[in-house]
Amino acid sequence: MIYIDPPLWPAHGTYFSHLVSDASLEELHDFAAAAGIPRRAFDGDHYDVPQARHADLVSAGAKPVDGATLVRALIAGGLRIPARERAASLVHPLRRRWHTLVPGAEDLGAELLNRWGEPHRHYHDRRHLLQVLEALHRLGCSERPVLLAAWFHDAVYDGVPGADEEASAALAEELLPPVGIPPAETAETARLVRLTASHDPQPGDEAGMLLCDADLAVLGRTPAGYDRYAADVRREYRHIEETAFTAGRRRVLQSLLARGTGLYRTAAAEQLWGGAARSNLARELAALDAGGSRAGSGSGAGDGRG
Repeated sequence: MIYIDPPLWPAHGTYFSHLVSDASLEELHDFAAAAGIPRRAFDGDHYDVPQARHADLVSAGAKPVDGATLVRALIAGGLRIPARERAASLVHPLRRRWHTLVPGAEDLGAELLNRWGEPHRHYHDRRHLLQVLEALHRLGCSERPVLLAAWFHDAVYDGVPGADEEASAALAEELLPPVGIPPAETAETARLVRLTASHDPQPGDEAGMLLCDADLAVLGRTPAGYDRYAADVRREYRHIEETAFTAGRRRVLQSLLARGTGLYRTAAAEQLWGGAARSNLARELAALDAGGSRAGSGSGAGDGRG
């Protein structure tokens, strides 16, 4: 069942409703596509639709309900995004992690959290930072340069592959020495940040393999989680015309799938995420090749970055 709440949310000179499904994101995407709602209006577990569309969406089959009923429908269907995956709710848990990593450097931690919370970010935000840190924990990594590299690897994010990683590495080289990080650790942090531009560590580079695997752990999420990731990154690239973006995304997917079991460089990451990642990538590529509009099609990191 598709539900829509009243247009009560002000933005862009009008009011918006939320359009959701209590069954699947696939049902929601299919309904939206049939109604001519663009994918860029999707926000993780719902579509934001302007007041002018409310009546015709109800006529098309969306059930009008109040906001509380809509949320309950999302929860009942298992599609509600939990608070830990909403960037605004992660400041305090991330601040605690930073304090444990670099005690006494609260100002630097606050600056990094502000950067990760910039409004133009829709995937490369605090959720992604927490996910990478948690992935490193699951991989058994506790080395400070690797964890620092996770904090800095997208600290500068303007959507320019290569340039963003270089600027983030330079930022680490500038800001870490004043808070007492030794030169060798600073240099290793910056090296690892630069490595995330290619995700291609050399054999034997254990630190590099761990960071790159953690950065790509998102590919191995559940299908619904992967689809949210894909939609979020498409929003970051909303300035790219759909045909051009889809062509670029197809190349990225084909490149990642060509790695086969080499998608992840550590045995632990392959065991945790490898099978699911290849399934998600193949599913998205199949949808693109079919010209479909299902979750993930035409969406994702245009440059292949995690």
